[in-house]
Amino acid sequence: MKIGRRVTAAMAGVLAAPLIVVALPSGTAFAHGYVNSPPSRQAQCAAGTVACGNIKYEPQSVEGPKGLQSCHANLSQFADLSDESKKWNVAKTGTKVKFNWTFTARHKTRDYDYYVDGRKVATIDGKNQMPGSVVSHEVTVGAGRHKVLAVWNIADTAMAFYSCIDVQAS
Repeated sequence: MKIGRRVTAAMAGVLAAPLIVVALPSGTAFAHGYVNSPPSRQAQCAAGTVACGNIKYEPQSVEGPKGLQSCHANLSQFADLSDESKKWNVAKTGTKVKFNWTFTARHKTRDYDYYVDGRKVATIDGKNQMPGSVVSHEVTVGAGRHKVLAVWNIADTAMAFYSCIDVQAS
């Protein structure tokens, strides 16, 4: 009888181990952030300003491989962020815009890239450091209406976080 219980206990452990490993969060899952000011598209979704589906509940989760040029990091569940037919609020700004990142979890930072209408206009060195809970950058965007793609490139993974912000600069 004792041997039967030991075998049963051992089998239960063997079967439970993969479930425990899958349930544990990975290291990169804790690094999340987005631009909240001027309001990025995902910040607008989270605030309920624009109807957007699941991104409303996790604006900090637009994570994809480095090098994308996509508001939704090519994640189908966040495709609303790249939908140009949505009525995104356009922030009225000067030609120098202060972008404020909010981090719900921090990660060492390689750098931040800023693209205006698909053209890279700034790279800001993250110095392989952990950011504070909020980071601000001032970027020149030029006069006119623009879609700005802000990218937070993580230092020790192949991943980045993406935020699109619509601005009218004068």
